Amino acid sequence: MSAFIFDVDGTLSETEEMHRAAFNAAFAEANLPWHWDTDRYRELLKVSGGKERLRTFVEEGEIVSDMPFDALIPALHQAKTRHYVEAVAGGQTALRPGVLDLVMEARRRGIRLAIATTTSRENVDGLLATAFGDADLFEVIACGDMVAEKKPAPDIYDLALERLGLPAEACLAFEDSSNGLRAAKAAGLRCVVTPARYTLDEDFTGADLVLPDLRHAGPVWKLFGAGDGKQPPGLPLSP
Repeated sequence: MSAFIFDVDGTLSETEEMHRAAFNAAFAEANLPWHWDTDRYRELLKVSGGKERLRTFVEEGEIVSDMPFDALIPALHQAKTRHYVEAVAGGQTALRPGVLDLVMEARRRGIRLAIATTTSRENVDGLLATAFGDADLFEVIACGDMVAEKKPAPDIYDLALERLGLPAEACLAFEDSSNGLRAAKAAGLRCVVTPARYTLDEDFTGADLVLPDLRHAGPVWKLFGAGDGKQPPGLPLSP
């Protein structure tokens, strides 16, 4: 195997609360009487993609804006993205436990790194630059607007594999949600799931490995087929 392919939101970092706050800031800025609490947002997260999430919400309720529907969604999403990127740049996020060690060890071993996410490129670049200090760590970055169908469709993983020039069996995917898992498996990938705050209760049937986080990454290396299965120095085996 030759590459790791990571989802972003919830997998690399617990960003969903920042996204929720950014949506609410965009609503307030547009003088809209909307507010997504954690329960509502958890339901909306079943829809992949911010613009798609907005569209679902607006279509389910009463439109309370004078702006035409087709203009309202992109305008709100653009404002939300601005608020999110500003929050990330302000240091309001951190990588999930074990992510940095795993990524750095993968780099040391010559394992290629890629991103497959439904979020926008602007969001990804902001997070990578802030959390890793280097937006170029990942050789391939495949984002939601680059494909026709978002997760759970396999399109984004198919694109990442195409740009890596690798078959699915040469790569390992990392996800936090059932939609992401379904997308990875539909693309023929093995998949490690680390459930996040908003996905703890989801169904991860079919995952090759489910871990609370990546701090004890021994099982990941075994799944990846790393030599004799021993954990590399500095990363303790799971008990």
